[in-house]
Amino acid sequence: MTRLQPHSRSLLRPRVILPQVQDITPAFLESHGLKGLLLDLDNTLIPYRSYGDHLETVRWASDLRSNGYALYLLSNATKERARIWTERLGFQGVGLAGKPFRREYRRGLASVGLPAHQVAMVGDQLFTDVLGGNLSGMFTIMVQPISDNALPHTRLTRHLERLVLKRYGFDWSGKKSLEAPPTHWHPECPFPESLLSESLLISYSRSPGSDR
Repeated sequence: MTRLQPHSRSLLRPRVILPQVQDITPAFLESHGLKGLLLDLDNTLIPYRSYGDHLETVRWASDLRSNGYALYLLSNATKERARIWTERLGFQGVGLAGKPFRREYRRGLASVGLPAHQVAMVGDQLFTDVLGGNLSGMFTIMVQPISDNALPHTRLTRHLERLVLKRYGFDWSGKKSLEAPPTHWHPECPFPESLLSESLLISYSRSPGSDR
């Protein structure tokens, strides 16, 4: 696990980076004072475009729910895909969420009935999941994508993600260990967010055909 120290200006900085969602255990959640999760779908819970069984993920979600943790799916996938997976996973959620815009994050928080500081946003993308979670005042957990199979614009932004994370002291290299020392942002270092205009973020999150 890599824990990246928060900073008030670091909207693109995840609080924690994990190899996979199954590493989010009741003990982990308790240690961070978390009682609920908003969860991305594609390449976070399920491989992109997959409709397979994925029993390990289903069991993981069931175990968390049986331990009293609230789960909610927050996905940019189509509404039909989100509906299918919420039924299989056993908890509510929404598709076409328009991440990173905060409206559906607020809806998710209302659904789980918890304040933002007790809920983590979990996803594999920096410019949607992490950005939106930080904007909403949530704890943010970034996981490595399950597969490299994704839309062309998503593959492009993976390169930008690695550049930003590297500025925070984390070198994302394939499926290697995620152990890395915590780092602090320093004023003398160029701030990564300044490299990305608001129009780029909006264009990316609203790209036609995006199902991430």
